[in-house]
Amino acid sequence: MTSSSISQGGSSQCKSSSLQQLSQPQQLCVETFSVYVVTWNVGSRFPDNISLRALLGLQGVDEKQPIGLPDIYAIGLQEVNVQPQQQMLGLFKEDPWTHKVKKLLRDYDYVVIKTEQMQGLVLSLLVRRAHVEHMRDIEPEFTRTGFGGIWGNKGAVSIRFSLYGCALTFVVAHLAAHDQNLDERIEDYEQIMENHHYHVPHYREIYDHDYVFWFGDLNFRLMGDDSPAEVLAAIKKEELSELIQRDQLLHVRTKLQKAFHLMHERLPAFPPTFKFHEGTSNYDLKRRPAWTDRILYALQPLNKRPDERLAIEQRSYKSFPAYNISDHKPVTSEFSIKLYPNYRAACVIFKEIPEWQIGEENTIEYLKPNDFEERKHDWIGVYREGFASFNEHIGYEYVNQAESPPSSPETTLDPFFDTPGTHRSGRHHHRNRERLRRQQLQDQENIRLDFSDDINMRDGGRYLLIYFQNTGLRGVTSVTGMSNVFRAVNPSRNAN
Repeated sequence: MTSSSISQGGSSQCKSSSLQQLSQPQQLCVETFSVYVVTWNVGSRFPDNISLRALLGLQGVDEKQPIGLPDIYAIGLQEVNVQPQQQMLGLFKEDPWTHKVKKLLRDYDYVVIKTEQMQGLVLSLLVRRAHVEHMRDIEPEFTRTGFGGIWGNKGAVSIRFSLYGCALTFVVAHLAAHDQNLDERIEDYEQIMENHHYHVPHYREIYDHDYVFWFGDLNFRLMGDDSPAEVLAAIKKEELSELIQRDQLLHVRTKLQKAFHLMHERLPAFPPTFKFHEGTSNYDLKRRPAWTDRILYALQPLNKRPDERLAIEQRSYKSFPAYNISDHKPVTSEFSIKLYPNYRAACVIFKEIPEWQIGEENTIEYLKPNDFEERKHDWIGVYREGFASFNEHIGYEYVNQAESPPSSPETTLDPFFDTPGTHRSGRHHHRNRERLRRQQLQDQENIRLDFSDDINMRDGGRYLLIYFQNTGLRGVTSVTGMSNVFRAVNPSRNAN
């Protein structure tokens, strides 16, 4: 489904049904959306001198008319550079791979919803801008399995969310290496299943979700006693269908049912993606070639109600031999999934903002339906019109705190990573002590909120507000309202 088929009008999606009682059954329609998954063990290399256009399916796509691009990108990387200085840098800015993906995809109107990193494991989730205001209960999670769960060199990271009435989770994993360690890989899977928990009601476990995507360097090898040279000879003879029948993952999933047995996979029809001499497409015969890099999926039948028409199809599954910076080849898979685009949950409705006065306190107004659950850590962020990541807010105000923290993101913690009970020094005070005013109407509440005068805006720049519903538990965050795009003006300059 392309973004053109979804309304672009800020909070218009909520306006059409802002005061509907959600306890009444909604007549849901089903439409097809697309998901594009990437997995790549990048071998601690940086993306400085390579193009990611082919990997992301962008070759031949016009930026002005990006027809056929996916609704969701999920980029899972393993062995991202984790030198101590790089880890410290990662506390303050994106890893270079996420930055490069974001820079490329922002030209096609994608937004980074969340990036989660654990040591060398990185998962980045991007969606088309038209879907941003429907992202609910976004939550990251991670599980360490390396050295008995003490060290995060192996394990899994994930991002779950709900979109158009369905729950999705994306899990990227890096499991134990080497041919002989099949039992350790199974133990890694079991440890992830035992310890990977979310804080969203009804979706605590990975397999509680309607759609599950599990991918990464899963490190499963080939069964049998073939030498590396014999496996290579079979590859050159294009005997891939025979080789894949001896794949450990296929065996434990379908025969033993000890791991990933609830997942599905179109069997790879491409050559093994490991192990290569770096800088080439020649196999390094120190190891037997194997399909270590995999993408699996599941639609949970136990979640289906009689009236549901959910479905998933793996439309493509391929590797990219031309990428040779590491000893692995990247793998991608495209999926079609069914969602309910007219599904509506309770949300706030911003009143029209004609313009923003730079250097002045500005009062915004919004309507909150009575069935909307306002939470302690809810906040409203200020964004430039073409923002490419939720972390790019230039200012924000909390809804329920008596005093707001400084609005500049340089002087305070990012609200995405706040923890309950956090108190900051250096708070500013609004001239209006009653910065939040409420007026109860018949079936909704009218709320006025003052924003401080220290938000750094450009005269003539275009901006918008986003309301984030935040539980305070592991950063579970929902987008529950977006304002119109408004223009910032400098009153003193205009007066001259």
